[in-house]
Amino acid sequence: KVDYDVCSNYGNWLYSAGIGNDPRDNRKFNMIKQGLDYDGNGDYVRLWVPELRGIKGADVHTPWALNSAALSQAGVTLSETYPQPVVTAPEWSRHISQRLQGRSPHPRGSRGPARTPVQHRGIDFYFSHKKDV
Repeated sequence: KVDYDVCSNYGNWLYSAGIGNDPRDNRKFNMIKQGLDYDGNGDYVRLWVPELRGIKGADVHTPWALNSAALSQAGVTLSETYPQPVVTAPEWSRHISQRLQGRSPHPRGSRGPARTPVQHRGIDFYFSHKKDV
């Protein structure tokens, strides 16, 4: 089954591109955080990006941050079999460094029976002035 709602999907793509309707100042979509939150083990990425199938775990979200030995072992050559990032946003660095240190930045990033259930955030989250919550 495919879930498709034209208006919702177009609105989400516009929001992700930073041109949607958002009352918050300087709001940016953090792709690294999103990937770690909702695809902590990288299964979705490996399903749709076959070039990265050899990269294990959450490393698949930031292949450019891997050392050359890890890339070689996975069969990935940046700029040849997989492109270098066009942009690396400063907001990503916190999530990349957490991943490199082996810590899951979010409970949904962990796998296995001890998995923490998704917690819904209250309305204060959406109107908070704190950045990168």
